[in-house]
Amino acid sequence: MEKKTVEDIEVKGKRVLVRVDFNVPLDADTDAISNDSRIQASLPTIKYLVDHKAKVILCSHLGRPKGRVVEGLRMAPIAQRLSQLIGLPVSTMPGCIGQEVERKVKALREGDILFLENVRFHPEEEANELHFAQELAKLADVYVNDAFSASHRAHASIVGIVKYLPAVAGFLMEKELETMSRLLNNTEHPFACMVGGAKVSDKICLVQNMLKKVDFLLVGGGMAATFLKAQGCEVGHSLVEEDKVSLAKDLLREAEEWKVPLLLPTDVVMAEEIKAGAKTLVVSTKNIPPNSYIVDIGPQTIELFCTELKKCHTIMWNGPLGICEIPQFAQGTKSLVTFLAAVNATTVIGGGSTSETVQEMGLVDKMTHVSTGGGASLRFLEGTALPGVEVLPDRE
Repeated sequence: MEKKTVEDIEVKGKRVLVRVDFNVPLDADTDAISNDSRIQASLPTIKYLVDHKAKVILCSHLGRPKGRVVEGLRMAPIAQRLSQLIGLPVSTMPGCIGQEVERKVKALREGDILFLENVRFHPEEEANELHFAQELAKLADVYVNDAFSASHRAHASIVGIVKYLPAVAGFLMEKELETMSRLLNNTEHPFACMVGGAKVSDKICLVQNMLKKVDFLLVGGGMAATFLKAQGCEVGHSLVEEDKVSLAKDLLREAEEWKVPLLLPTDVVMAEEIKAGAKTLVVSTKNIPPNSYIVDIGPQTIELFCTELKKCHTIMWNGPLGICEIPQFAQGTKSLVTFLAAVNATTVIGGGSTSETVQEMGLVDKMTHVSTGGGASLRFLEGTALPGVEVLPDRE
């Protein structure tokens, strides 16, 4: 999948509206940015436009303001951090459309950077209201989508705006699409997919699609409980999607038909309460006590997963293997991150909390690719078209 990019068009002297996804996590106590990896990921696109003398206008969302102004979700702190990272001034606006914004844009010089206010302060953004998209489009000559992680949303600044402006992909979008497309269509085997997270329902389509493409499928995290229940195991108080147990049985049977080993935990960490400091016990999945919760994979499972993954040339991972919000229950996930950082294989981390763990451990540079988009990468690997990608023109 080759989309036109900023390199395929002339940008000198043009007003270029770049949709980025700087929806970064903020510290609950200080409102400071706790992880700026998404900002850093779009720097190549912004630097290219500045170096080629475009007038750069950035827009993003932050948090879920639900169509109203929320003071704690303004873009000014994000713009300040961007300015520090790029080493250039970044001006801001109290809004993202209207005459005041238009006057500011008109005064931009080549190489200037202007950051618009949070687009989700307007309910029309998430509703993909075309009048709002048209107002945004009035600010620019060209539109660049560098927000892969938001492109599974059919929002005005992602989809609607393309009706009114010539559109291309940014470098981050290009990198994400190339990596994910290679996984689906042209990857090196043996190929393993490791899937975690809380619910089977969130990953059904991913598992079904990957079964046709991989040599190994490994399942951990909360969703493993539903698969274990499908095998007749006791899972205690662990979350089980009862309406998905029969589906889990079908997936296990389908894996057998495709001759793909579907590996489940053989031992797990149990706790009577899901809270920090809870007393834990490692047990075989055949001997899970009925009065406790599965909170992580056990050491035997870690060894099993690593042994199988060592056989692979390509490994894709989406979803944590334990309850990572509580450090005590993140050992399985962290052990696999450490393993993947050292393994001789192509390693792709599929966004979300798995990517956050890799970043917290300082091992991003040891992975082949760490996606910025949890939901977007999940949808893409399911084989689902992303609205924000579909509207971008292909490279001829």
